[in-house]
Amino acid sequence: MKSPFVRSRIKSVFWLALALLLGFGIQPALAKPPAMHIMEGFLPPVWCVVWFAVAIPFWTAGYIKIQKLVKDKPETRLLLGFAGAFAFVLSALKIPSVTGSSSHPTGTGLGAILFGPAVMSILGGMVLLFQALLLAHGGLTTLGANTVSMGIAGPLVAWWVWQGLKGKMSTAWAVFIAAALADLITYVVTATQLALAYPDPVSGFFGSWSKFLVVFAVTQIPLAISEGILTVLIFRALRQTATAELETLGVQGA
Repeated sequence: MKSPFVRSRIKSVFWLALALLLGFGIQPALAKPPAMHIMEGFLPPVWCVVWFAVAIPFWTAGYIKIQKLVKDKPETRLLLGFAGAFAFVLSALKIPSVTGSSSHPTGTGLGAILFGPAVMSILGGMVLLFQALLLAHGGLTTLGANTVSMGIAGPLVAWWVWQGLKGKMSTAWAVFIAAALADLITYVVTATQLALAYPDPVSGFFGSWSKFLVVFAVTQIPLAISEGILTVLIFRALRQTATAELETLGVQGA
């Protein structure tokens, strides 16, 4: 049993490490400005409207849930900020892919496990908004589409997997699978969005979809595995440094 002093020191080191990670994590993105996610102006206007229409109900539900969470469980606010910062850092790390494209982790699996998919739709949307405004990654007209892929679809899958696997296998494996699949599903949905907007002239939607999937798979599969491992490590650290908060959220004993 760690003394309160030791627990306090561990928490201080943990949050300091997060701050340093945030600082270093932004640098690769600033060094190479080409956009990540779906860039500004890349989607036809009709598809921008469609994806905003899909995202808005999730944003509404997420806003209501966050308001209730902050009111009823104010001790979880720091953990809420951490989940958003974790997603911001990981999704700002651009890794070159083939044909001039790029891939990146998403960091949304952790927040989905802790708070559920509705909350992550808000956190993911905020992350994408700040990246569009500050780092020129993604765009404002494509914010709805990017939120659907990274802030809604990925967290939904992570939450479903976590709910289905917790208690049936080790926590580490459940967290790993949930985080890795959240990453992969994000790019499956992104490939779908791009294929819907730009079907292949010969093979149509499925031809274009398969091409986009192949382009992303080269880097995204190893990235998903790496993100799953990192999320497990972070989750273990949280179980030691934020025990009370996790118990409040109902995930500590999983």
